[in-house]
Amino acid sequence: MIQWPGLLKLEGDNELLYLASKDALTLEAEALILDSNDLVIDSEGKCFKLATESSGQPELKKPHGTYGLADVTNLIQAHEFSKAQVCIVKIQFDSIHAAIESLRDQ
Repeated sequence: MIQWPGLLKLEGDNELLYLASKDALTLEAEALILDSNDLVIDSEGKCFKLATESSGQPELKKPHGTYGLADVTNLIQAHEFSKAQVCIVKIQFDSIHAAIESLRDQ
């Protein structure tokens, strides 16, 4: 079971999208063309592949591996570097949950 909040990691893109809940994922899915390689990473580091149900709603497939704190930090550093707004050396976190929460207001 996914532990919210989470991140949407789009295939081939450094941009990360903060997802507060399943409803937030549904809203993002309506606005995007999802790829079968897009991932949702939850606040425990579990990765879920995305699929689209026949109703058009996003479906999270069972955990597809895990990301550690260093992995999530690297994703957020790449995300911030692509925006050229933050010195990535200063981006450090105590937990995956804290890392994900850092993107809440973006």
